[in-house]
Amino acid sequence: MKKEKVSSAVIRRLPRYYRHLTDLAKAGVVRVSSSALGESMNLTASQIRQDLSCFGEFGQQGYGYNVESLKGEIAAILGMDRGHTAVILGVGNLGRALMENFHFDRSGFHLAAAFDISPSIIGRQISDVQVYPLSDLEQYLKENPTSVGILTVPRAAAIPMAEKLIAGGVKGIWNFTNSDLNLSASGVVVENVHFADSLLTLSYLISEES
Repeated sequence: MKKEKVSSAVIRRLPRYYRHLTDLAKAGVVRVSSSALGESMNLTASQIRQDLSCFGEFGQQGYGYNVESLKGEIAAILGMDRGHTAVILGVGNLGRALMENFHFDRSGFHLAAAFDISPSIIGRQISDVQVYPLSDLEQYLKENPTSVGILTVPRAAAIPMAEKLIAGGVKGIWNFTNSDLNLSASGVVVENVHFADSLLTLSYLISEES
């Protein structure tokens, strides 16, 4: 049973576990020890055991973990089996790139609709996803309960678009607007994504090497 409080560091490692286990399964690996898994992820065996213990008992001493079984358990912990739905607001370059190239289904999400204000985009289908006028968003969310709203709108539109999503009952926002949103008072969870942060981290690391 999942413990009441799990640190964000542990939560953020879970997708990495899932990704590595997926690779192992594709390679035909049936079982893996915490040491072997840790080596491939640059983590210690004790760290892996400690992380997984936050959610229950997995694996057997002397055997390790069944790869497919542990992969399924982590998928369930991450909510990949709950039929999440998502809509995307903003079908510019980034929004369109996500629609065309990101496999939402592999993460347990169904991208159901997209919304924009551009007449040249409204009415189109991109990767089998219909683009609707933004003015239809309120009615759409009333008729189609939606788990997550994805913001790929200009930064200035981040707050008003987030407010529309909150009013529509979404549970979470995946925010690519390069503006941090703190909506904790609304009860909506926000994941702020900053590509520049990752690039600047890389800049620091390569500068340290020189």
